[in-house]
Amino acid sequence: MLNPEYLISFAVASLVIAVAPGPSNAFLMAQTFTNGKNAGMQSALGFALGGVVHTLFAVIGLSAILKASETAYSTVQYLGAAYLAYLGIMTLKDTLASQSSNDQQDEQVDTTKPNKNVTFQAMMTEVLNPKVALFFIAFIPQFVDTSLDASTTLQLAIFGLLYPILAFPIDCAYVYGGDKIAGYFRAHPQAPIWIDRISGAIFIALAINLLL
Repeated sequence: MLNPEYLISFAVASLVIAVAPGPSNAFLMAQTFTNGKNAGMQSALGFALGGVVHTLFAVIGLSAILKASETAYSTVQYLGAAYLAYLGIMTLKDTLASQSSNDQQDEQVDTTKPNKNVTFQAMMTEVLNPKVALFFIAFIPQFVDTSLDASTTLQLAIFGLLYPILAFPIDCAYVYGGDKIAGYFRAHPQAPIWIDRISGAIFIALAINLLL
């Protein structure tokens, strides 16, 4: 159904892209530092689901519309930036509440906060990133073999679904490493507040990066 050589090339290229640090990795680390390993794993799942959505968009042509229409691209771009900025502001706001609470308590408490729709947040962050949409329609078609009996649409769908499957273990590795680092800082009473502040700043930085 797929050209074996193209499949191997696609797998290697996908793994290299997944390993390379980028906005999605920064989001994963921020969630892991702020809310713990479970939140990081949920974020990784959310990014995988976002990849599935982008595959569907690419197959039915919505990604091509984003590429062709400057207005559509800008609209999605601003929505994505606004969403990331919202997450950053809410994270920074939570640090103020956490600091106020800590000032009233002497005993050590669990520094990881309950996860609030982290999977959905990560998925929407991925879906509302037009750069990811353009990545899918620019990267995946390179591995489609038009000489095969399988339709181009089917090959696009298979490769598109393979990418998040290949990237998911890499994202999990980032989460695992991030949790080990965050564990050290959580042992110090004031560290979680600063971790949250840094995470909030990362979300806002990602929003600005999306507009560049």
